[in-house]
Amino acid sequence: MAMATTVLLLCAAVALAPTPSSAADDAAGFTTFKLYFHDIVGGTSPTAIRIAQAPSSNSSSTFFGAVVAIDDPLTSGPTRAAGTEVGRAQGTYTFADQKTFGLLMVMNFVFTAGEYNGSSLSILGRNEVINDVREMSIVGGSGKFRMARGYVQAHTIDSGATSGETVVQYTVNVKA
Repeated sequence: MAMATTVLLLCAAVALAPTPSSAADDAAGFTTFKLYFHDIVGGTSPTAIRIAQAPSSNSSSTFFGAVVAIDDPLTSGPTRAAGTEVGRAQGTYTFADQKTFGLLMVMNFVFTAGEYNGSSLSILGRNEVINDVREMSIVGGSGKFRMARGYVQAHTIDSGATSGETVVQYTVNVKA
């Protein structure tokens, strides 16, 4: 009887144990693509405007407390001239860290052309812009991305220090 119980428990443990194929299944179904975000703070047609700030924001080394509204172009290539505009990044970012350039990003990627035209992704998370690669959560979406989940990875291509246009490559990893 003890031997039968041991065999039964061993079979149950093997049946319930995670397998390499079930771990791979978790990653299956993700769609991955790249977009380029153009945050334009200067010139005649800025796409990022400071809309609020604390009295101390301008004297803070990190602009802590400043809030910026964005309606930034999203393109398929790293330059607006070479890349086709496929949508807009619309939302806000807040300078939310007193010690480093840590932004709270709250934005939608609204697709206006291409394969995802009419759809959107909702993105939320911390963006510590001095890091090479930053990760933020995809918390929802609409259209082809209804009930989406996933993450984006941001990598700055051009800081905009001379041009007033920051270019960030976003790698989107999404499951809808």
